[in-house]
Formats: sequence, C-alpha cells, structure tokens
Amino acid sequence: QLQLVESGGGLVQPGGSLRLSCAASGGTLDYSAIGWFRQAPGKEREGVSCISNSGGSTVYADSVKGRFTISRDNAKNTVYLQMNSLKPEDTAVYYCAAHRLLGCAGYRWEYQYDYWGQGTQVTVSS
Repeated sequence: QLQLVESGGGLVQPGGSLRLSCAASGGTLDYSAIGWFRQAPGKEREGVSCISNSGGSTVYADSVKGRFTISRDNAKNTVYLQMNSLKPEDTAVYYCAAHRLLGCAGYRWEYQYDYWGQGTQVTVSS
C-alpha cells in the first residue's frame, strides 16, 4: 500500500522560506496527481496546490500563488513544495495526498485523494 511521508516543516520567520518534501513508498506516484493541503488551528483543511502526474500542470490556491512552487521528481518518487515569502497566516500542518486521477481536476476536494501523509508542522513567527 502506498505510504506518504512529509518532511521539511519547522519554525521560520516571516519572509523566510521552507521546502517541504512528500516521499512515497510501497508504490509509485507515476500515475497520480499529488496535492498539498494545510490545516491551521481552528480551521478546516484547505487545498494549497496540486501537480499532475507528469508535472506538466500545476494549480495553486490564490492565497499562495506567486509564493509557493510545487514540483516533482518521479525518479525519486517525491513531490516538493517550495514556500517563499512566508507569512504568519501560512502557519499550519501541511499534508500531501495522492489524487486518484492523473490530473488535478477538483484538487480541493479531499474525497478525490486515496492516500494521505501524516502531516508536517509549519510555523511562521518572529
């Protein structure tokens, strides 16, 4: 069974950067779009970004557009989320998930994803 493990979270000052990784084991990501979600304290989980199985198509939530970049290395079975110009409102637990389709249609809908990681905490604070 496919397992996803996020890493790279931590504490960073406003304006700083972090790169999250989502590493897969027990299967291949070659046939799945991958989404990143986040959940802030007291808020619902929200879709942040998604990348198609080939990496040729990406989508971003308006709140992170221009600051976050999603990418993937299928040879390493890993997806990345580069987060720049971080703001306190980016503080959340970040999750990656494997979409049941090749593309990112309906990427915000959690039911579209079959496998989830355990999450990694990102805290943006001075």
